[in-house]
Amino acid sequence: MAKVDRRILKTQEAVKKAVIELMAEKSFDAITIQDISDKANVSRGTIYLHYMDKYDLLDKLIEAHIEQLRTLCESSSELEFIEATEIWSRYFEEHYAFFSLMLTSKGAPYFRTRFLDYLIDEVKKEVNVTEGKNQGFDQGVIIQFVASALVGLVEWWFANNRPVSQKVLAEQMGRLLERNL
Repeated sequence: MAKVDRRILKTQEAVKKAVIELMAEKSFDAITIQDISDKANVSRGTIYLHYMDKYDLLDKLIEAHIEQLRTLCESSSELEFIEATEIWSRYFEEHYAFFSLMLTSKGAPYFRTRFLDYLIDEVKKEVNVTEGKNQGFDQGVIIQFVASALVGLVEWWFANNRPVSQKVLAEQMGRLLERNL
């Protein structure tokens, strides 16, 4: 795999940061490429070198975070739920600006759908309906229940400006997962 020029990475990070900052000020639909260009201090042409349009930019930003969550899940697959949710919640805390925008009214509804789809894929790996506490339950019901609950919990945490600490969120989310999976 070819090494990416640091200048390109720096430009892409500036553009992504600009979009997040602009979304804190106004709706995504109201943001223009010129707004992003001005905020990131790059030319419009530079943005178009990396992205087809603002929707492509947002999609790539969302996919990068989903992919990072996937990587975190894979790297913590052998951990207990509480330890794994500690890693996850730390990532949410580190990227507070992005997730709070995506999961509140200012965000992109597409993100919530992508996040739920991702969680459904992850929860499928943990559900066992042939034995244990979920024996006899419909697998689809369990998967939808747990994934939707996780999205709702994370959404609540961001929408309410982190009413509990990241540590408390991780511990209680982990315990709830242990009870239900």
